[in-house]
Amino acid sequence: MNLSRYFGRARGALRRKQKLAAERAIVAAEFDAAFYLSGNPDIASAGADPLDHFLLHGWREGRDPSAKFSVSAYLETYPDIAQAGVNPLVHYVQAGRAEGRKPRNPLGFRHQVIATSLPIEARIAAAAERTAKIRLGAADDLLAALSRSRTGLKALHITFSHDDYTANLGGVQLCLQREGARLAQLGRDHLHIYPATHWPVVRTTEACPLGVLLNGERLGVFTASDIAELLRHAGEGAVRSLALHSLLGHSVDEVGAIARSAGLSGGFFWLHDFASLCAGYHLMRNDVQDCGAPPPNSPACGVCLYGPERRRHLAEHERLFEMLELTVVSPSRSALEFWRSSWRFRAAGEVVHPHALLQPRGAAPAQVEGRLKVAFAGMPAPHKGWPVFRELVARFVDDDRYEFHHLGARQAGGVDATFHAVSVTDDQPRAMQAALEAIGADVVLIWSLCRETFSFSAYEAAAAGAAVITNPDSGNVAAFVEEHGLGRLLADEAALAAAFESGEILSLSRGRRAAQVYDLEFSALTVDLLMETA
Repeated sequence: MNLSRYFGRARGALRRKQKLAAERAIVAAEFDAAFYLSGNPDIASAGADPLDHFLLHGWREGRDPSAKFSVSAYLETYPDIAQAGVNPLVHYVQAGRAEGRKPRNPLGFRHQVIATSLPIEARIAAAAERTAKIRLGAADDLLAALSRSRTGLKALHITFSHDDYTANLGGVQLCLQREGARLAQLGRDHLHIYPATHWPVVRTTEACPLGVLLNGERLGVFTASDIAELLRHAGEGAVRSLALHSLLGHSVDEVGAIARSAGLSGGFFWLHDFASLCAGYHLMRNDVQDCGAPPPNSPACGVCLYGPERRRHLAEHERLFEMLELTVVSPSRSALEFWRSSWRFRAAGEVVHPHALLQPRGAAPAQVEGRLKVAFAGMPAPHKGWPVFRELVARFVDDDRYEFHHLGARQAGGVDATFHAVSVTDDQPRAMQAALEAIGADVVLIWSLCRETFSFSAYEAAAAGAAVITNPDSGNVAAFVEEHGLGRLLADEAALAAAFESGEILSLSRGRRAAQVYDLEFSALTVDLLMETA
């Protein structure tokens, strides 16, 4: 045995153990074990000591020790600490706080979004790279699907969107599920077409095969020519219709060719977002600020990452409206009026058709007045206001006046809020409403940074008896609150924090405002409009 090496390893192990013990003593008061375990279920399931894991591995992996400290933000803001290779929380407690260093990004989450955003050209290149790896299905397989159709495609509704609505969660996907369910009740065929991989823009010269669903069954990936041939092979149809739910990832020429092969010269164009005005379909300059859709030659578009592709989207949607007689369908009056004022397309008509309506159900069940239950409902994404909720929780988590909840399909780390797993599907359309009602949510923060064209979350919150808190840039959420008086419109994040600090927000508790509850009456989207014109 090499005794020198043996004792060297032993001394090294002892030093590491002593260092770990010393660092534990330094940061123990700043470390939130419950927060760490809830945001890192892999650590919880492994049974590891959370503080030891953070000190030995977690900080290097970018895992935050509490809602009040951001590892990535501290290292990015203070590169001298990153270069030194020391644990950022240890440094902050030992010296950083006294030096005036901030535990979270002093520039806010918007700076982080901008710093990590990919240029639109890089996103297009990545889509092209993914596309090159896709294997096409055989055209004969597509034709064989005719035997599994309900009507031989004679009674057929064709839809286009940006993805496979059976494999992804979201508002547009839920709309297509509901549209498809109603078509099934009517005995009609539903052919859904989507880009086989995500594309961030409308395609012009770029190639991409198309995924195909028939009555909710995935048939495979084919060329636009294969799909057009399928429709020609099926022959003329007695009842056929078309609905465009999103043109992202599609080619206008391919859409037109497929529609003509089905004998269609027009249909419906849905305003689920504003992709017809810009590749940045949320109309958020650099993904952080509402832009208001200025003229495409404006300086504002010149500094936006989506600016280089805005003219493409306007031009291609202009061609679409010239090629097909399309009736524009908006889920809200506010979205339609904004869209109409932003650009002039040659639409065959316009109609407002909400995705859901509120039907009064009566007074909300009485509950004991206690802490104000503040909820975030849905996807924890920046454009939905998740960072604003996260900062609110970090600031007021120790305030006895409030308790915080997150309801959604997936849990996100970095926030000390009680998580409730909730997935809204066509089979469980009121799952979010029921969950909000079950916990007795007083208010739901819907701090969308983008112009929402509808917002299921706002309707679900109101139906459950919760008040909606939002901002002026949230589109139809703001319009909904102002029209129905079911919440509070606050000017900005400073006003939001002030309302919580002063306690003024407590006036929105269920008891103080005599909360009412509602039933949600869902639409069948395009099928409703088809029935009206039948």
